Amino acid sequence: MKSKATTAARVLLGLVFFVFGLNKFLHFIPMSPMPGPAGDFFIALAGTGYFLPLLAATETIAGAALLARRFVPLALTVLAPIVVNIVAFHVFLAPSGLPLAVVILGLEVFLAWSYRGAFRSVLKARDDGALAADESARTARLDAPAH
Repeated sequence: MKSKATTAARVLLGLVFFVFGLNKFLHFIPMSPMPGPAGDFFIALAGTGYFLPLLAATETIAGAALLARRFVPLALTVLAPIVVNIVAFHVFLAPSGLPLAVVILGLEVFLAWSYRGAFRSVLKARDDGALAADESARTARLDAPAH
């Protein structure tokens, strides 16, 4: 069972992505146009015709997964590059939103640490000897005669 802090972080991060993901579809939170390079960036993303709907769907589904406590490590993995882009966007294009971006980054990192057991196998370094042994064993099984 996860701690209250982990539950609170999961629900908060889930709400952020679920609500703002849905807002990209339903526009229930008014957003003022962004000036300068930040606005140019969003105009370019919208101009692709696919990116903002894909982003909205990804955020909404991953946020819902966090809220429902289903597939949390997968949701965190899917959201990680989005979180990195949010932070980079605010560092380079819209510094006024950086405090919220840092909070989102902190929640993501805290949850990744809380669920670190789920990531152990993908973060495990393997040496070439182990890879070669695995490949040899797999090849031997494929070459074995069928009975």
